[in-house]
Amino acid sequence: MYKINENYQKLPGSYLFSTIAKKVSAFAEANPQKEIIRLGIGDVTQPLAPAIIQAMHQAVDEMADAATFHGYAPDLGYEFLRTAIAEHDYKARGCDISADEIFVSDGAKSDSANIQEIFGQDNRIAVCDPVYPVYVDSNVMAGRTGTYNAETETWSNVIYMPCTMENGFVPEFPKEAPDIIYLCLPNNPTGTTITKQQLQEWVDYANKIGAVIIYDGAYEAYISEENVAHSIFECQGARTCAIELKSYSKNAGFTGVRLGYTVVPKDLKCQGASLNQMWARRHGTKFNGAPYIVQRAGEATYSPEGKAQLKEQVAYYMKNAAAIKNGLGAAGYTVFGGVNAPYIWLKTPGNMTSWEFFDYLLEQANVVGTPGSGFGPSGEGYFRLTAFGSYENTLAALERIRKL
Repeated sequence: MYKINENYQKLPGSYLFSTIAKKVSAFAEANPQKEIIRLGIGDVTQPLAPAIIQAMHQAVDEMADAATFHGYAPDLGYEFLRTAIAEHDYKARGCDISADEIFVSDGAKSDSANIQEIFGQDNRIAVCDPVYPVYVDSNVMAGRTGTYNAETETWSNVIYMPCTMENGFVPEFPKEAPDIIYLCLPNNPTGTTITKQQLQEWVDYANKIGAVIIYDGAYEAYISEENVAHSIFECQGARTCAIELKSYSKNAGFTGVRLGYTVVPKDLKCQGASLNQMWARRHGTKFNGAPYIVQRAGEATYSPEGKAQLKEQVAYYMKNAAAIKNGLGAAGYTVFGGVNAPYIWLKTPGNMTSWEFFDYLLEQANVVGTPGSGFGPSGEGYFRLTAFGSYENTLAALERIRKL
């Protein structure tokens, strides 16, 4: 008789955003007259930039002609996109990354879950707390996290690095030495980040203890401060200890288009084994490549027109972030983030739990956010709002919240 992967049975409840969707759907069904404003899931709302649309149309036309038709994409991505990534995202910033160290995928979420497959089961992971839930959940599925304590909402074999108001939401080196360190900077959900010097200290730490850093830079385009690194490979020594995940979802609006990439340097080795070669083997075996049309769209983000248009789009969302941060601050809320990331992290009022405030906001203001506890135990008592709505809806949501 067949057996299931029992690690899936260990997962508590459903995925955070699935739970939110069910709650919102039930409320909408019971209250069809209410207009709900969604500032919960980090989904973009602005249309694709003209330069991207033009590139996609041209690629579609190519697919209609036998002479220019494209079938399966190369395993690791088309050379035109990987070269553009290497030139614009790395070499332009002084980072020594080549095209054959870049692996194109259908998004950073997939890669952040799949990357753990190339590591042994007995590795100990360290995560910021709170943080994007996929890092922990994918390691639970792999059987790497130990047992779950429902009272503390923690896993026995996971090292948690609390990021709280008291330490400025900045992770500190853990007392126990981890094997794999997940860093998401700028951080989802807190919206905070660290300086380049602080990031260099993490690189030095990882090299010293023999750990690997899985660095999620999905929100890099929103960095506004000069002393914040746009890539971990701006730090000396990162090539021997870091893997970087990048996404086009938030900087180019590709949440529904799906495109991302992972950088695995050839210098990154474990006991003589090349992680670059291992990831290439995994990628080629389990993935048939992002579509040609989508990769041409990705290439267009690096054109002069594409860069200018995307800069305007990022500015639009950050205008929303500033409005939320300033508006909630003026209304008496304690707020964080909104400077280097399109997220606002706020303390729940009146000692409400995260889910109590979620229900209160949905029922009384018809506004959807994300409970902080869904990102980890240190997220309890906090709440995340995104700046990805329209400016009009953002202002309307603020007005509703102010009136509570």
